[in-house]
Amino acid sequence: MKIPGVFRNCGPGLVVAATGLGAGDIVAAAVAGAQYGTTLLWAVAIGGLLKFCLNEGIGRWQLATGTTLLEGWIVHLPKLVTAYFFIFLIFWSFMVAAAMMAATGLAAYALFPALSVTAWGMIHAVVAFFIVLAGAWRLLENLMKAFIGIMFVTIMLCAVLVLPQTPGFLDGLFTPTMPDGSLASVLSVMGGVGGSVTLMSYGYWMQEAGWQGREKMTTMRWDLGIAYALTALFAIAVMLLAAGIRPEVVSGNNMAVVLAERLVPYAGQSGKWIFLFGFWGAVFSSMIGVWNGVPYLFANFLSYYRKEGSVLAKPQSITHSIPYRGFLVYLCFVPMLLLWFGRPVWIVVLYAVTGALFMPLLAGALLYLNAPGRWLGGLGNGHLMKLALAGCLLLFAWLLGIQLPT
Repeated sequence: MKIPGVFRNCGPGLVVAATGLGAGDIVAAAVAGAQYGTTLLWAVAIGGLLKFCLNEGIGRWQLATGTTLLEGWIVHLPKLVTAYFFIFLIFWSFMVAAAMMAATGLAAYALFPALSVTAWGMIHAVVAFFIVLAGAWRLLENLMKAFIGIMFVTIMLCAVLVLPQTPGFLDGLFTPTMPDGSLASVLSVMGGVGGSVTLMSYGYWMQEAGWQGREKMTTMRWDLGIAYALTALFAIAVMLLAAGIRPEVVSGNNMAVVLAERLVPYAGQSGKWIFLFGFWGAVFSSMIGVWNGVPYLFANFLSYYRKEGSVLAKPQSITHSIPYRGFLVYLCFVPMLLLWFGRPVWIVVLYAVTGALFMPLLAGALLYLNAPGRWLGGLGNGHLMKLALAGCLLLFAWLLGIQLPT
């Protein structure tokens, strides 16, 4: 396949990239850069590679079997696993939606403080709701490509402005080291690059783009390769930016605001506003991607348990179904309660535990379902893919072990 054709045919992967690059990725990369300079750039590259392997496994299963990975779980994994994921999806969606409203509210408030963070978060949630409700794949694809452009132009420009402050800025990419006390940051950066549950939305976006059958395997791999290369470059740019200006290390989304303020001596007020605009683009595109991608999973659950067959065999997109639109309403409006009343402690604890469990579950499922000799025939996991998925399983299990005690 010719390179120009690859870029022209890219779409679902860019939606994955724009969805996965949210406030959490920016904060994790910024904190790592502020604390350890550029020494942990290698962790970003490895994190992007591992997420590519996970997403490639999802796409490979779907193109080879003609069913979604979720349907593969339902048929071939223990019912307890499926039940856990369904319950987890309800809680995770609730909490991640509230977090995204807070992040988009903060980003918009930093740009236009005429309204409160809560008001801006709700406005963005409703705008994203109507964008998704329009139900046009091409609209979503073109919007996400535009947001990818906004994010990369703005953040890369800011990073270039501070590069003189970071001599030998790429040393940490090619000479991996791990400073004392940096393990938590390494795991956070690796785990944060490229999203989590939204990885499973990739199959539905492939379906919307008309990608079916094994002949699309090469296109799918190029698509994901470009997407995760851009994702890693974005996180590297944020880390370089933070390493150059060394902002105060604060927790949560406020790190982005602190980063913007500390950028002023190096790039002036214009640099500050350029960065904040890029941050807004990152969090809002992530919200749109979640609003669009997560309801597919809920609708797929209900469709399969109603014995309606694979959603991939339906003549009409499930975005028009009542379960999809009903979950979209839930995702947009119910979590708004948390912006008014705060997060109940018991939900936060449950969310942390179930969220940490998802990634090792996904890696383990792909090791099992995509194993040679089972259901994919000659497209089963090769030796390198087995090694990469095993690495994902160990990495995210380690992250789970860290999160459970806290």
